[in-house]
Amino acid sequence: MPNPAQPAEKIALVSCMRNEGIFVLEWLAYHMGLGFDAIVIVTNDCTDGSDLLLDRLAERGLITHIRQTVPPGTAPQDSGMDLALAWARQAGMVWALHIDSDEFLLIDAEDPQSHRRITDVIPTLYRADVVPLAWRAFGDSGVTEWQPGAAALERNTHAEPGAEPGVTKFKCLFRVASFARATDHNPLDPLVESPVVLSADGEALSNQSLYQAKSARFRPADIACRARTARLNHYAVRSEDVFLMKNDRGDGQGKQAQTKYHLGSNWHLSCNRNDIEDRAILRHWPATAEKLADLRADPATTAAERSCQEWFTTRRAQVLTPEMRRQWTRRERINS
Repeated sequence: MPNPAQPAEKIALVSCMRNEGIFVLEWLAYHMGLGFDAIVIVTNDCTDGSDLLLDRLAERGLITHIRQTVPPGTAPQDSGMDLALAWARQAGMVWALHIDSDEFLLIDAEDPQSHRRITDVIPTLYRADVVPLAWRAFGDSGVTEWQPGAAALERNTHAEPGAEPGVTKFKCLFRVASFARATDHNPLDPLVESPVVLSADGEALSNQSLYQAKSARFRPADIACRARTARLNHYAVRSEDVFLMKNDRGDGQGKQAQTKYHLGSNWHLSCNRNDIEDRAILRHWPATAEKLADLRADPATTAAERSCQEWFTTRRAQVLTPEMRRQWTRRERINS
């Protein structure tokens, strides 16, 4: 097992995306400041031009972009992670964090002076094979229509009060060599005997979730939820229209004919939390804004992002007709 005296271990940030072009640059600019050795984005069947935007970012040496053709009967995120992990092993990555484009890693949320990076946290968790990171749900903050070019970090500043044991879900930072594969929330098929699971604070957790095909929580739930070292801000409902457009995009786990992305659904209600104001992540905004400006200083990047924004505006007008909005809104919400 590695120890803190050994050389720094390479860490990859991995994400599977489809039609996320209007959000890519903010997500990338933010995470580029957190110390990851590589950022890998896997896409499939993009129609908004985000694949071309990511190609340009890859040409600039900022990311690795992997295009995939999803095998029939396979969830896009699962097949995407197969490709990402194969790349990570070949590239010598020791750790991987798999998150979506609406998830932002925040270290030391309760310390307004902290600017620690992932490279500062990893040495304290060297015994772990898996480090679960709790979601913090951020709501739409009253935004009904998204303006392309806006930033979620600035706009969506209202959230749930804190992680709730037994309810809150997790994403995982994990050792690449310890698992054969990974899905949306967890690494799976351990390659080591009795993998060690530690909270971000270094407290021991059960590894039973790693042996379950569909699990997103860890026990003891109270210990898993009380970690303060790191969390994931989850902006699943940036605005009403962005949330509804997920019906058009499709689900990363390949689910069809679902009501998950309907206004008033259980998922919408659980994610659209605006209980308190939480601006902790904005201490990183000056650096993020500076990096955004650097990314957009490249004319080809700016042009590709603008194409994504224009596609979104046009597609939104086509899809979100009054009739479709009614169909994608739960009746009890309409009557309330």
